[in-house]
Amino acid sequence: MAANPSDVPRLRKLAAEHSLKQHFLFHSGLYSSDHFFLAGPAVGAPMAVMCLEKLIALGAKDIILYGWCGSLVPALKALDILVPTWALSEEGTSGHYEAGDRPQPDPELRHRLAVHCRRSGRACSAGPVWTTDAPYRETRAKVQQYGAEGIVAVDMEYSALCTVAAYRGVRLAACMLVSDELWRPHWQPQYSRPEFRARSGAVLRSLCSWLKGQFE
Repeated sequence: MAANPSDVPRLRKLAAEHSLKQHFLFHSGLYSSDHFFLAGPAVGAPMAVMCLEKLIALGAKDIILYGWCGSLVPALKALDILVPTWALSEEGTSGHYEAGDRPQPDPELRHRLAVHCRRSGRACSAGPVWTTDAPYRETRAKVQQYGAEGIVAVDMEYSALCTVAAYRGVRLAACMLVSDELWRPHWQPQYSRPEFRARSGAVLRSLCSWLKGQFE
């Protein structure tokens, strides 16, 4: 399940390569075989949860979220890969479910995902993520506060998806590509760099091949 609209052309190409059938998923896309699916985009907690609920209703049991995140700490650089642990929720969707204090991924699925990243030659970091509905209110004070507390990155979907997956009894883990470094004095987004786009496409393709092998 890919969060970002920029990944839609890649999803379509991968779906064609793997002979997946297209289905309806709101204004997102869904491509599947009997045991394997690709879906996206689903930006922000409300839309991501709508898509996840639909996928679960259709039979999804194991979900990997692929998205981008902003780094809050110098140790996490642009184009690094993060396989996150627990989440701090500042989004409004989780509260409608039985959310715990620290939404978390499925530990076994997260471990397998991290192992795949390392075996494919992509070093990955670990750590908690701050999820927010308000990307334009990621203030310097919050970046510094959460970074000092050990939270390494920020996104818009992760905490809500972990909460819903736990509530519905399915397994979810995430792989994130660092798109910008918020800890710097001046914001330096990487979205448009050819290196970033190539890296994102390669990670998505690698995840697709791994998941097909795991679940088909």
